[in-house]
Amino acid sequence: MPDRTRRLVLALVLLFLGLAVAQPYVVPLLYSARTPRVVAARGDLADSEKSTIALFERASPSVVHVFAQSAAQDRGLLDIENEGEEGGTQTGTGFVWDAAGHIVTNTHVVQAAAQSGGSVSVRLSSGEVVSATLVGMAPSYDLAVLQLGRVSHLPPPLAIGTSADLKVGQATFAIGNPFGLDHTLTTGVISAVRRRMPTSEGRELSGVIQTDAAINPGNSGGPLLDSAGRLIGVNTAIVSPSGASAGIGFAIPVDVVNRVVPELIRAGRVRNPGIGIIAGQEATAARLGIDGVVVLRVLRGSPAAQAGLRGVDAQSGTIGDVIVSADGNDVHRLADLTAAIAQAGIGATVELGVLRDGRLRKVRVGTTDVAENRQ
Repeated sequence: MPDRTRRLVLALVLLFLGLAVAQPYVVPLLYSARTPRVVAARGDLADSEKSTIALFERASPSVVHVFAQSAAQDRGLLDIENEGEEGGTQTGTGFVWDAAGHIVTNTHVVQAAAQSGGSVSVRLSSGEVVSATLVGMAPSYDLAVLQLGRVSHLPPPLAIGTSADLKVGQATFAIGNPFGLDHTLTTGVISAVRRRMPTSEGRELSGVIQTDAAINPGNSGGPLLDSAGRLIGVNTAIVSPSGASAGIGFAIPVDVVNRVVPELIRAGRVRNPGIGIIAGQEATAARLGIDGVVVLRVLRGSPAAQAGLRGVDAQSGTIGDVIVSADGNDVHRLADLTAAIAQAGIGATVELGVLRDGRLRKVRVGTTDVAENRQ
């Protein structure tokens, strides 16, 4: 190779090596953005984004932050979310029910304050903090109603939907105050319907909505909305090993809410249909191999007494009646019986399948208003 060509190749190699070494220093000098960059045109939001934004802007003013102050905090069965409890204050979510200033939330949010003679206050979306009084609680449904004090501007009530025709896969929108963060929106779908959830006093709520919209501590009592912004449920509990959202949340169906809340406003309590029996412990029945509800005691003058049902013999301990069906549906546990009675309502008649002395018989029993710890 001639010397001239050799020198040319060497010069090119040295040039490339120099450029490689200088590149980290030259590029920033030439291309650094030392002034604000030009904003790129975005175009319209997607239709789904627009509808979600509109839904939140329309519904969120009606969602409130509930603070229940009590001297001592006792966790109830449904305190699954483990809401923040600082200085004896239980926090949760609620929403405006009507133009009279009634607020709906969960019983487990305000129950400790109510039982200890504590106080409840509500912070509106405007930031205004208003004292509230307890109108009534329905522990069997984990629902409570508050009455706002004087407020400068009351947000509008949420639109009411129905839970009777919900389908798995429908979009859901939860608005609440998780971890104390006001007016947080989470979205998801209905992941299951007709779930059953224990509440209190051996009762079980049927028709519960399951959603994967993130529900965290502080969301309790908040609204679950459909894509039209209508109330379809009240968020109440989650299933989570960590205590935070694991994608399985539960909401009380709005058809139940729309029946229970007016009763609480009208009477301060909910009339629970029953037949006037005290049921035996399910664990004891299971140990004895009994499939059904053992009648422990029949209340004097009750429909059950009038129908001739028998409880356990106090002297001998002999089991009397075991209820195994109600209106044609099998009864394996107390929740099955209470669900059938609740569906019948007060003043109705329920046909029970009763085992007595090993023989199955049909007994028609009327329903009446009973205390929460009786059926």
